Amino acid sequence: MSVDYENISKKLRVISDPKRLKIIDMLSCDELCACEILEKFDVTQPTLSYDMRKLEEASFLTSRREGKNTYYSLDKDSLDEIEDGLNLIFHMQDDCICKE
Repeated sequence: MSVDYENISKKLRVISDPKRLKIIDMLSCDELCACEILEKFDVTQPTLSYDMRKLEEASFLTSRREGKNTYYSLDKDSLDEIEDGLNLIFHMQDDCICKE
């Protein structure tokens, strides 16, 4: 399995923000409405929307609209993909780049 360094790097940049990591942690329990997430931070709604958009663009989240509310949940497949990529980087493999 090859490592997509560019993709992993882009995703790591998105989650290098502590607030975004906290959002991911919050969503690890269950789907949440944006209003519930906003209550946990001292930020404006546009600021939270920006962070949510960044997380969604990086495929960490999926969203759905229900009336006026937007609900967010984690994209488990995308999270598994980055975890697998990091495992390939952090651990020696039979086809490891260090053996080239």
